[in-house]
Amino acid sequence: MKIATASYPLDVLPDWAAYEDKLTAWVAEAAGQGADLLVFPEYGAMELATLAGLEVARDLEASLHAVADRLPEADALHAHLAGQFQVHILAASGPATHGLPDAVHRPVNRARLFTPDGSMGVQDKQVMTRFEAEVWDVVPGGPLCLFYTALGKIGVLICYDSEFPLLGRALSEADILLVPSVTEALAGYSRVRIGAQARALENQCVTVMSSVVGAADWSEAVDISVGAGGIFGPPDRGFPDTGILALGELNVPGWVYADVDLARVADVRRDGGVLNRRDWALGAPRAERVTVTPLP
Repeated sequence: MKIATASYPLDVLPDWAAYEDKLTAWVAEAAGQGADLLVFPEYGAMELATLAGLEVARDLEASLHAVADRLPEADALHAHLAGQFQVHILAASGPATHGLPDAVHRPVNRARLFTPDGSMGVQDKQVMTRFEAEVWDVVPGGPLCLFYTALGKIGVLICYDSEFPLLGRALSEADILLVPSVTEALAGYSRVRIGAQARALENQCVTVMSSVVGAADWSEAVDISVGAGGIFGPPDRGFPDTGILALGELNVPGWVYADVDLARVADVRRDGGVLNRRDWALGAPRAERVTVTPLP
């Protein structure tokens, strides 16, 4: 398959038609290059808040609900485009306030995966960053999901989630892990990219990082974003020695593409130079007890 992952800039949208035109153009471009799976970034949906006016977009609380109110329309558009172009699309995540788990009463950060037949799977973020938890009051949503698709088994680790090995391990059956992200500084981009590459190493799978890029001074939440799309695998047989299948130029908008053969994932899991995924079970009990040894 061919995977396209986005380095995606946010825009002030004058009306809904502008959003339709933008998203359609992005999907058409990737599909025109033969992409089968398109990955948009975390909080890329925040540009929908501008449809309610810049005053709303600048207000943290109001922007959450403005985007959440638009998500059903955005989902319908993504479902239509997935069918029209016969592609799988991970939509840019955004705050959701509908269909929340029991006892969840604040917005969650939700990504949605669309298939060519119109099906939709939902993945909520698991672990909030400090800004999300302490300032924005976005909360964890539903559990991790493993999606069985025509392209293979797909999991989603939204940005900060990719930095937690146990979350990655819970999706160890996934052939592909999607990592939509938004990071305001090079350090944040580096953390998520390192996390994505580490999960590819541990699970011997392909990981796909997408990023918001550029300035959006109309939003306190996503005002400055630094990043690039990237596609990674384990640095082992059948993959590049660096583990990097493709990497976009920092902060340059556009798609980043890589051809991926999941037979190589199966091969490296069965007979790689190392067997990280299998040998997790060997390391886990060794980590249960640490001997303290003073060395005066």
